[in-house]
Amino acid sequence: MDDPLRCPPRSGSTVNEFAHGHGMRRCRYRGQSKAHVQHVLTAIAINIERLSGLPPAEEAPPPRRPTAFQNCLDQREIPRPKSWRTLGT
Repeated sequence: MDDPLRCPPRSGSTVNEFAHGHGMRRCRYRGQSKAHVQHVLTAIAINIERLSGLPPAEEAPPPRRPTAFQNCLDQREIPRPKSWRTLGT
């Protein structure tokens, strides 16, 4: 029953990596809220490490469909406001 090919993966290795590999047995800061922030940021860093090891996607995802608001602006020939992501470019 403990055949690794038959059993689903468990979170044990993830918790082990978090606790031992990134020093989460002891917190750097005192207080539950500060410790929580440290844990969340460490989890984000672990996810970035894991995602950076993945192979890149073969092709770019298709563009998203316009929203109802964008369609309304297009029908009335009102220029769309610039996205907050492209304001600095």
